[in-house]
Amino acid sequence: MGKYTVGVDFGTMSGRAVLVAVDTGEELASSVFEYPHAVMDETLPDGAPLGVDWALQHPRDYLDVFANAIPAALKESGVSPSDVIGVGIDFTACTVLPVKSDGTPLCFLPEYASNPHAYVKLWKHHAAQDKANRLNEAAADEPWLGRYGGKISSEWLFPKLWQVLDESPEIYEAMDYFIEAADWVVWQLTGVHTRNSCTAGYKAIWHKRDGYPPKEFFAKLDPRLENAVLNKLGVPVTPLGRRAGGITPEMAALTGLIAGTAVAIANVDAHVCVPAVGILGPGKMLAIMGTSTCHILLGESEHIVPGMCGVVEDGVYPGFFGYEAGQSCVGDHFAWFVRNCVPAAYEQVACDVGKDIHAYLTELAERLAPGESGLVALDWWNGNRSVLVDVDLTGCIIGLTLATKPEEIYRALIEATAYGTRKIIETFRANGVAVDEFYASGGIAWKNAMMMQIYADVLQIPIRIAGSAQGPALGSAIFAAVAAGEEAGGYADVFAAAKAMGSLRDTVYAPNPEAAAVYDRLYAEYDLLHDYFGRGANGAMKRLKEIKKSAGR
Repeated sequence: MGKYTVGVDFGTMSGRAVLVAVDTGEELASSVFEYPHAVMDETLPDGAPLGVDWALQHPRDYLDVFANAIPAALKESGVSPSDVIGVGIDFTACTVLPVKSDGTPLCFLPEYASNPHAYVKLWKHHAAQDKANRLNEAAADEPWLGRYGGKISSEWLFPKLWQVLDESPEIYEAMDYFIEAADWVVWQLTGVHTRNSCTAGYKAIWHKRDGYPPKEFFAKLDPRLENAVLNKLGVPVTPLGRRAGGITPEMAALTGLIAGTAVAIANVDAHVCVPAVGILGPGKMLAIMGTSTCHILLGESEHIVPGMCGVVEDGVYPGFFGYEAGQSCVGDHFAWFVRNCVPAAYEQVACDVGKDIHAYLTELAERLAPGESGLVALDWWNGNRSVLVDVDLTGCIIGLTLATKPEEIYRALIEATAYGTRKIIETFRANGVAVDEFYASGGIAWKNAMMMQIYADVLQIPIRIAGSAQGPALGSAIFAAVAAGEEAGGYADVFAAAKAMGSLRDTVYAPNPEAAAVYDRLYAEYDLLHDYFGRGANGAMKRLKEIKKSAGR
C-alpha cells in the first residue's frame, strides 16, 4: 500500500490542501477553501474602520481551511487516513498575530474583538512603515542590517510588533506571544508551540549563529521593547524539516486524519517551493508568482546584496545560504486593472466568447509587438520590496495617449513585473551571487504563456516551469515526508525527498533575440524611472501619499 502526505498552502485569499504520493510526488487530490473574511483592509467584521495601508485577516479562517480542505482532499482521493504519514504547511510571511499562552488569538476574546491590533497582520500590512523607517535609522551601523539588504521592511515582524505597542499598549500587554501564523496553525494541529527558522531568519532578524539583535538595540528603539524577544517571542527556533509534533485527537476529528500523524515544522510559501521543482544547488533562481512574487536563490556563501529581503543560513536547505528577494505587486496589479480600468464592452466580448477577462486581455496583448504600445510602467502598485525596500512608492505608467488601449496597458503591466525581476537579478549578480538559471512556479507560470515568454525575452534566460501548479502545497508535502521519516515510509532528508517528489514541466521558454533587443531599450527607460522616482531624485510619490493620508481615506 502506498504512503501519502498532505501539504497545506495558506495564501493571501485562500488555503489549499493537496494530497501527494510519497514515492512519486503525484498529486491525487486537492481542495481550496476561500477565507470567509478575505483580506480586511477597510473595516473589521463588526464594522470598526481601519486606517490607510492596513491589511488584516481572521485566524478563524485558517482553522476552517483544516476543517474543509483536508477532508475534501481525502474524500476526493479515496486514500485511507491511515496511509497518510505526514502533514506540512506553508504560509505567507510575515503574517503575525498576538496570542495568549495557550494559543488563543486575542481577537477571539470579546473584549478585544473591536481592536484592529488583536487580529492577524497580513504580510502586506504596511501601516507600520513609520516604525520600519525609525528602526532602519537606529540600525544604520548594526552589522546584521546588511543581511536584509540594508533595510527592514514594514512587512517584517518587529515594525508590526512596535506598532502594536505604540498604538495599542493594552494589546501588547495582553499578548503572551507575537507569533507567525505559520507557527500558530502548526500549534493548533499539534498542541506544540514552535518557531520555525525560515520566518525567524527572514522576517524576525534572527541569525543561526548570532540569534536576535541584543536587547540594548530594542531598548534604543523604545524602552518598552527592551525585553520584547524574551517576553513576546521566547520560544526556541527549530530548523526546517523537523517534526513539530503529532496531530492531536481534536484536530484529527476536525481534519479526518489519524491522531499522532507527523506534522512538519512550518515553512514559508516561497521557500518551500524550491524542493517542489527539484532545485538542489546554487545559481538557480525560483520565482513563485502569484498576487506578489518571491524570488528564492541558493548560494554557497554569504554575500551582502543591497535591497534583498534576506540571506539566511539553512533558510531553504541545510548547508546552503538561502537568498530572498521579491516584488510586492504582480497578480495583484493585473487584478486591480481588470477590476477598475477595463471597459464594459471588453467584459461583454469576453463573456460572449466564453473567456475569462484575463485570458481575453492576454489574447489581445499577445498580438502586440514588444514596444508597440509606447508604454513603460513601474511595478510599484503595492510598494517596492526589492531592491528599493520602500512601501511608500506607488505605481506609474509613462506614454499614455488618447489612443492607448486596455490591452496595451495590460501588457505594459506584465512587462513592468519582468523589468522588476531583471533589476533584482542584476543586483544579485553585481554583488557576487550567481543567477545562471530561472524557474517559475505558481498559477501565473502555468496559465500565461505570453507572460513567461516576455520574462524570457526581458531576462534573456530560458525559463523552466514547475511541474505542479501547486508548488507551495507540493513543497509542504515534501517536507511532511521528511518529518515522517524513513521508518514511516518517508525520507531521511529534504534532498532525497525533492529528487523523488519534485518535478518540472517539459515546457521551456527560450529568449527571442529580436524581442530581447527591444526589451533592452525599454528596460533602459524602466531603469531611469526606477532610480528617478525610487532613489530620491523626485519624491512626488511620497508627497502624494502624505497628501492622501492628511485628506482622510
